[in-house]
Amino acid sequence: MKITIDIDCTPDEARTFLGLPDVKPMQEAMMREIQQRMTASLNAMDPESIMNTWLPAGIQGMEQLQKMFWSQLAGAMGQDGKK
Repeated sequence: MKITIDIDCTPDEARTFLGLPDVKPMQEAMMREIQQRMTASLNAMDPESIMNTWLPAGIQGMEQLQKMFWSQLAGAMGQDGKK
């Protein structure tokens, strides 16, 4: 024997009938919180902030790195010339 029952109702009606809580206000609050956090994260991702994070010394640090590189290169070329 096979019995089929078709129930035509909205999700809200089904939730009420089954005694489940309405989580829509909580979902809306969570989505607002997520949106605020994402907006704050995007504001922190401007190019100047990223460069300050990656290169704390800024341009001076890059200049020092470049000077060190060139001094090492000049030292290596000077040693090769002496040999």
